Amino acid sequence: MFDIKDNLNKLPDSPGVYIHKDRLGQVIYVGKAVSLKSRVRQYFQKSYQNSNPKVKALASNIAEFEYINCSSEMEALILECNLIKKYMPKYNVLLRDDKTYPYIMVTVSEKFPRIVKTRVLKKDGNKYFGPYSDVGAVNQIVELFSEIYKLKSCTTVKFPKDFRPCLNYFIGRCDAPCINEVDEEKYRRDITEILNFLSGRTGPVLKRLEGRMKGASENMEYEEAAKWRDAVSAVKALSETQRVTMIGEHDLDVCLAVKEGSRTFVVVFPVRGGKLSGRETFPIQADPQDSKADIIYEFIKQYYSQWATVPHEILTDEELEERELLEKFLGGDGHKVRISVPKKGNKKKLLDLTGQDMLEMKKTLSVREESRNEREEAVRAEMYDLLKRAGHPAGTEKLSSKRKDIRVESYDISNTNGIDSVGAMVVFQGLMKVKKDYRRFKVKTIEGADDYGSLQEVIYRRFKRAKEGTPGFIKLPDIIMMDGGLGQVHAAQKVLDAMKIPIPVVGMAKDDSHRTRAIVFDDGSEIPLKERPTLFRYCGTIQEEVHRFAIEYHHNLHNKKAVRSALDNIPGVGEKRRNRLLYEFKSIDAIKNASVEELCGVPTVTEKVAKSIVDYFRGN
Repeated sequence: MFDIKDNLNKLPDSPGVYIHKDRLGQVIYVGKAVSLKSRVRQYFQKSYQNSNPKVKALASNIAEFEYINCSSEMEALILECNLIKKYMPKYNVLLRDDKTYPYIMVTVSEKFPRIVKTRVLKKDGNKYFGPYSDVGAVNQIVELFSEIYKLKSCTTVKFPKDFRPCLNYFIGRCDAPCINEVDEEKYRRDITEILNFLSGRTGPVLKRLEGRMKGASENMEYEEAAKWRDAVSAVKALSETQRVTMIGEHDLDVCLAVKEGSRTFVVVFPVRGGKLSGRETFPIQADPQDSKADIIYEFIKQYYSQWATVPHEILTDEELEERELLEKFLGGDGHKVRISVPKKGNKKKLLDLTGQDMLEMKKTLSVREESRNEREEAVRAEMYDLLKRAGHPAGTEKLSSKRKDIRVESYDISNTNGIDSVGAMVVFQGLMKVKKDYRRFKVKTIEGADDYGSLQEVIYRRFKRAKEGTPGFIKLPDIIMMDGGLGQVHAAQKVLDAMKIPIPVVGMAKDDSHRTRAIVFDDGSEIPLKERPTLFRYCGTIQEEVHRFAIEYHHNLHNKKAVRSALDNIPGVGEKRRNRLLYEFKSIDAIKNASVEELCGVPTVTEKVAKSIVDYFRGN
């Protein structure tokens, strides 16, 4: 057993990172300290615990702690940031789902750059813009530019002499740099225009779109003209949100925190080329006791640490502790970053301007929060009624009592005629998808299209890991909602009964039109959903999500196998060479189009093997 008092005495008086864990061994807080000895001791002092309800709650859940020595406070800050992203601890201020926010990447390191959506930042010489909270807008921009400028979309960098252009060339969507059909200087000018647009200078792009619209109209191509008209409207709408701020040449961001009800957001206003060029809103997991200054500090640390290039200046309306340390953390390699709270001048006017936007946004959030609260309470009431019907003790709680959101797990199986069978588990806490707790399983012991047997294997493996205390599987659901009828319910319940795990199971049964018609219980009784719209919509959301997650995993697995089998048929290509080829070329298409010389550039690939690869794909 972990002896807290004994381990407190062993703490060093040096910089480092400390990790608090609960009795289940889960990381609940990560922090940094100039002196580990002084900082960690504070959590076990009554005076410090009583200073803040959040600290008191955290301290009451600490069962053990670890620490990592660092050579400096800066090293501790970097490590703290990485560990927070890794563990997503309950009591830290967190940028929710930061992995989900996409960037737009322009591959300027290539001879003929591409514009693509990405979620991974690399220091690879390419230009990144974002992250953006609106995924749809990113997709629209990438699609629009690829069509307007006829940009290359393939990842191939070197093209052999006998290379054949792809379908995009023949349908007029690519100017085919692969066969030297494009002027490199013109291509680069187009890329510069795109970079300017993404930096906030929209004029040239707007002019080009209006020219396309006018030309199509004059040629009486009215559908084409309407398409360009819609594109013009979209760009104009963006342009109108960009207000001149006159703050100089350097890029800067304004970061402001807003709290409304139980929800917290940080809003980022990017200023590019002297213009306020939009607004990105990020939900934050924070305690009601966390100050706005703490929220902004943690947001800046987590958000900008993933950027390849951080703006020269970040404006906010809160004075931040350890500001200088944070500036050094974000800077480096000769790039200086300044975090400031302007008191006068144009930057203060900019702060006031964005502050007005925040007030308007807060009104909107208030309405949304009220609506969301109503939906959450409606779902909560339905789920407690469901627990009551299923015989769960929580179902007997009174409506007036303060009740938690019900934790739901749902499972689905996906395969193609029994091949590559996989299981998927999704988790909901009330209305919220808990994506970090989603799990995927390859079905190992069941052959053929046996969904019931596959479900039983998946559920057994999931709860076996919970019993073994495997991290990521310890937290149990209040109820399991199967995507299916009585057969799926019986299959799951049989496993849980054998394992002596008292979790109720219900099914979400569909009618002949594949619409969810009823909740099915283990004894065969049902709750028709025709008169229960809230529960009907909630079940539909869960079913769509678990089905999507299962099919996505199955397709990925199936496609990987197809890739392997294509290469495994080639003489001289074993597992090591196959993996090396995929690592170097990224895709089967790129390998297909590679020349013998390019293939020989891959370690372990001889000229004989390279010729075998070329002959195989040319023959097929």
